[in-house]
Amino acid sequence: MRTTRRPHDVVVVGSGFGGLFATRALADVPGVRVTVVSGVNHHLFQPLLYQVATGILSSGEIAPATRDVLRRQRNARVLLGVVEDVDLEAREVVHRSVLGLRRTRFDSLVVAAGAGQSYFGADQFAEHAPGLKSLDDALEVRARILGAFELAELSGDDDTVDRLLTFVVVGAGPTGVEMAGQVAELAHRVLRGQFRRIDPTRARVLLVDPLPQVLPGYPERLSTAAATELVRVGVEVWTGWKVVDVDELTVTVENGDGHRRTVPSACKVWAAGVAGAPIGRVLADRAGVETDRAGRVPVEPDCSLPGHPEVFVVGDLMLNGRLPGVAQVAIQSGRHAADQIRRRVQGEPTGQPFVYRDKGSMSTVSRFFAVAQVGPVRTAGVTAWALWLGVHLVYLVGFKNRLTTLLHWAVSFVGRGRAERASTWQQVVARNALRQTGEAAQASPGEGSAA
Repeated sequence: MRTTRRPHDVVVVGSGFGGLFATRALADVPGVRVTVVSGVNHHLFQPLLYQVATGILSSGEIAPATRDVLRRQRNARVLLGVVEDVDLEAREVVHRSVLGLRRTRFDSLVVAAGAGQSYFGADQFAEHAPGLKSLDDALEVRARILGAFELAELSGDDDTVDRLLTFVVVGAGPTGVEMAGQVAELAHRVLRGQFRRIDPTRARVLLVDPLPQVLPGYPERLSTAAATELVRVGVEVWTGWKVVDVDELTVTVENGDGHRRTVPSACKVWAAGVAGAPIGRVLADRAGVETDRAGRVPVEPDCSLPGHPEVFVVGDLMLNGRLPGVAQVAIQSGRHAADQIRRRVQGEPTGQPFVYRDKGSMSTVSRFFAVAQVGPVRTAGVTAWALWLGVHLVYLVGFKNRLTTLLHWAVSFVGRGRAERASTWQQVVARNALRQTGEAAQASPGEGSAA
């Protein structure tokens, strides 16, 4: 009598770079069935969130529906839900949606839940200084930025106008540098001449970081070039200052000598620090290991969970040496986990260590100016910007997304337009309302930067 062999069930947690590339790598493996479980219904190209926040791109261009991305992969399905627990003994993932709890069985598990924003223990800052890790964050930031100009136009009080037109970006890594540069260009180039009562060019944009230079981790020459360009486009670079307090109307900073300054500011953006998704700590606890301070889960050299070779942790959530929190780590580790699963299913030896191939890093600073380090090449200016443009187009998912993104970039960078400037009050208040009711998604769908 002929029997049907049960498929090897793979559950992938998260629809970011790690989860998506792991799923795709299993597309042609016979006998494998993949279930993607994510708290959101889209794959997020997180490195371009700042462009949604500053009106350059729409959310759809950087966040295609996961079902659409995987529509031709017949061995994959997608389930909406926030993973709250992993039963390692029963080999089941426990995830929650508005319909309640659901348990999904696995033979192999890939946890690619990514990371969210870290406020370094001062989570109360989040109410007034949103991060930039999700579409909700980006839409709120956009509404806060554009709303500040609108309210300034209504105000007849100079102090109020100054407070509304002072924008503080916390964190001088790639996200902070890119965000500050685009807010400055929005104020000093795009909005110029569009208001009658206020002059948008009087806006102040402050980039604050406790470290002595912008883009730490980049060569000093590139860091200096980036700082010089930021100043040129109108950003005040406050390196050596740490944010110690944030409220609705002000930001308080402190330098190494203990001197404090309070800056009136109605619009703040937090771009400093990351924390692993909550499921990381749950998984570590179930496996009897400890996460690091950022909530990352220690893994074996092959990215598997200690004592559980059937479970892999990839991307921003894994602690595997000193790998950077960039998309290439997520992509490559996701593919590596998929290859280990393929080998296991096909009866081949497993346990090969994950080897990260550094493809470089790059960051935009302003229109036509970026910094990039790719192999031995260190460059700043329009050449680096063109390189950045090409890399990000390559990693955008879908031809339609690439085409519309290219058109929007042409409008924004060649001209002065910003196609996505619509905002609502709901976007400003929704995130905190969701947090207070406990309904906000607990994991970020995206991981790392594009290079």
